[in-house]
Amino acid sequence: MKYWLVLTLAAIGAPACAQEAAPAPCPATPTPLPAELTGWASATPVTAAATAADIGKAQIPVGSRADIALVPAAQVQFLAPEKAPKADTNSGMVRFTVPVARTYRVALGAGAWIDVVRDGKVIPSGAHGHGVPCTGVRKTVDFALTPGDYVLQISGNHDAALGVMILPLLP
Repeated sequence: MKYWLVLTLAAIGAPACAQEAAPAPCPATPTPLPAELTGWASATPVTAAATAADIGKAQIPVGSRADIALVPAAQVQFLAPEKAPKADTNSGMVRFTVPVARTYRVALGAGAWIDVVRDGKVIPSGAHGHGVPCTGVRKTVDFALTPGDYVLQISGNHDAALGVMILPLLP
């Protein structure tokens, strides 16, 4: 008898536990973007480079979102790969220019791996964070950068496109 009682209680309680573990759905009204991410609201389409020779054609702006069309990872010849992309994922490289020395945040619409490269060397990342729920920003990574040109290497993205925004943080 106790056995059946335990099974019945477990069956009744199981759906409630499963519902609690699921993330809350996004509200019907869009979540407002934080002030520093207002540039995420609209995007410029950019096609990622697969080789160093094509990076000059794949420029993204600082301060507004770029929707980057990626290519199959096997086609990309990274400048300084830190982590090999998984098979059946998408990757690419884009160039960006930093006007002022400070910390810059790279906001991503997915959990892809990124490296920032200058002169063939990977720049160490600083803080890592989760994006803002219900805004399309899934991940953020900070880098201390000085003025000049950089390459953002993107690898291991499951979709063929990725929203990316590079924004300067206030000093």
